Amino acid sequence: MSKAVSVLIWVLIYQAVSLYVGKSLLVPTAGDILRAFMGMCTGAEFWSTVFFSLIRVITGFALSVIAGLILAWFSYKYKIIYNFVYPVLSVIKAAPVASFIILALLWIRSGLVPAFISFLMVLPMVWSNVLQGFMETDRKLIEMADVFDFTVKRKIRMIYIPQIIPYFKTACITGLGFAWKSGIAAEVISTPELSVGRKLYESKIYIETPELFAWTLTVIILSILAEKVFSALLNRFIKLR
Repeated sequence: MSKAVSVLIWVLIYQAVSLYVGKSLLVPTAGDILRAFMGMCTGAEFWSTVFFSLIRVITGFALSVIAGLILAWFSYKYKIIYNFVYPVLSVIKAAPVASFIILALLWIRSGLVPAFISFLMVLPMVWSNVLQGFMETDRKLIEMADVFDFTVKRKIRMIYIPQIIPYFKTACITGLGFAWKSGIAAEVISTPELSVGRKLYESKIYIETPELFAWTLTVIILSILAEKVFSALLNRFIKLR
């Protein structure tokens, strides 16, 4: 069974449930959601809202990838760094996202909270996965590099990068989805101007259920597109390396 057929089946199941309930206020039909979505797409405000939410989430994600790579490298090279950052990143990974969102609202402007939360939630994923990749590196290859007096740059390019690429890709694909979830959740609570999270919150407040589903659909589409674009760019980098 193809993915498209699976999606179609689930849409039909949802439509059947909606028709059975018979109350669009509770479970709008697929047609109601599609009409709401198409109506939103025609407005300039929709695209501005999507753009700013996209910038917030991608900014947080990009910073977490950079910081995660740097921390993983130094944690691999220096045990003291690993021991220092491990407790903090473990707490971040285990603590509820809502707790950090509320705390962040006390520390920084509401407009910066979504990017900060996306950064905070993805950082442990990138760090732990990339660190695992470094630790799985074949010691014999490293010894060979030392024998032939490889520079650090050459070691990284020829030995470490090929080793960590699968771990890095897994961390980023998983982290990108989580960046969207946590970033939008932060927008719902912090409600910055021109944000998908604010639109979700307003839809709930005014009981506009089709719009609520339509904005949720928007987040899903953006998440899938971001994942596809990132995967394509990473695969291109691997081929050109």
